[in-house]
Amino acid sequence: MATLAAFSSFFFFFLVTFAFADTGKVGINYGRVANNLPSPEKVVELLKSQRIDRVKTYDTDSAVLAALANSDISVVVAFPNEELSKAAADQSFTDNWVQANISKYYPATKIEAVAVGNEVFADPKNTTPFLVPAMKNVYNSLVKYKLDSNVKVSSPIALGALQNSYPPSSGSFKSDLIEPALKPMLEFLRKTSSYLMVNAYPFFAYSANADKISLDYALFRDNPGQVDSGNGLKYTNLFDAQLDAVFAAMSAISYNDVKVVVTETGWPSVGDENEAGAGAANAAAYNGNLVRRVLSGSGTPLRPKDPLNVYLFALFNENQKPGPTSERNYGLFYPNEQTVYDSPFVSTSGNSSSTPAANKSKTQVPVSGGGGGDVSPSAAGQTWCVANANAGEKKLQAAIDYACGEGGADCRPIQEGATCYDPNTLEAHASYAFNSYYQKQVRKAGSCDFGGAAYVVTQAPKYGKCQFPTGY
Repeated sequence: MATLAAFSSFFFFFLVTFAFADTGKVGINYGRVANNLPSPEKVVELLKSQRIDRVKTYDTDSAVLAALANSDISVVVAFPNEELSKAAADQSFTDNWVQANISKYYPATKIEAVAVGNEVFADPKNTTPFLVPAMKNVYNSLVKYKLDSNVKVSSPIALGALQNSYPPSSGSFKSDLIEPALKPMLEFLRKTSSYLMVNAYPFFAYSANADKISLDYALFRDNPGQVDSGNGLKYTNLFDAQLDAVFAAMSAISYNDVKVVVTETGWPSVGDENEAGAGAANAAAYNGNLVRRVLSGSGTPLRPKDPLNVYLFALFNENQKPGPTSERNYGLFYPNEQTVYDSPFVSTSGNSSSTPAANKSKTQVPVSGGGGGDVSPSAAGQTWCVANANAGEKKLQAAIDYACGEGGADCRPIQEGATCYDPNTLEAHASYAFNSYYQKQVRKAGSCDFGGAAYVVTQAPKYGKCQFPTGY
């Protein structure tokens, strides 16, 4: 089968982080628990060269915030767990903190949110009672400095806050967290028009249950899916199922109107012997397919109209993180700024099963593809819809039949003898049909999905001499 051209993996990936109105947004976590990382100035250069425009940090380091100034990169900063008790008890403490760590840098540094604490419910030092009072005081300090309309306040929770998560419709929070912490926090988020931060790692669930969970299901690859016995909804990946368990838990306590951002998710490229699933090929598949999932513009089965917004974990491998080997190997880049693996972000053909190659240079440039095709840069704001070759012939054919029939796509150019008949491959014809439908739908959210058979790209596709339309 003919494929579209292969681009340098991270060039393609981070190009798509430019947020189109009808898709979700992808960012990256910039952790620094390491002694060998590039300077903040070099990191900002790396981010900009890869078109990364959304970053989440784990502190308010002055060198990092200063380096991010005037970069046009949106930043989520963190307030440490260790200071929650002081913040909860003393408004003047948060006034001083906001003045020193937010207003001093804003707006040159585009700080868009403060993550107050991190996975506080799992903190062994029992800082949970201080969380919501601290969040409120940080918010009140932002109000004092007239920053509250531009800087949100939230707090990342881990999936460990759930009592039940399977099936997703039975999702519920731990009972001892609901009244003292979760309800007050969600009420605060609702009143301030903020969102809940959630850290979700399908890797953990798969690694602990590899005998029960399909790897394809965990990696967004083609699989039979699972039907939720509680509501009849079908799930084709573990990430959606985990997120919908959170949504169900929120709905159970009457907070289904609060938005959610996934502030951490990722897959390790190396792990210990007992960490099933850890590996470069799986990390490449997970991150690449997740990005495609986000760019489809569709939400989860429970919230189909809410585009997904995620922050991948993490920018670098961090050599000083404690714990199992996987903890030090979530990075997309080595500290020398070379990519850890050749991610499937590279291929607009959707081939997420390609074998990764370590140590690819970040300076790779786009190259011509096979099959007579090439890819040219996108004009500002333009997107196209192409077929996911991994979806399989049956799913692609069914999607073509819909697009060219009930969907109203203009499929005349792919008929025999017409301008886009060659190359005569299912993938090429499907890509043309899907894109025609997508453009006729004015590129609205969810119109480039076809049950996982298609995804959005920001590079103009071209098979042979066939030009793909950008509108009708």
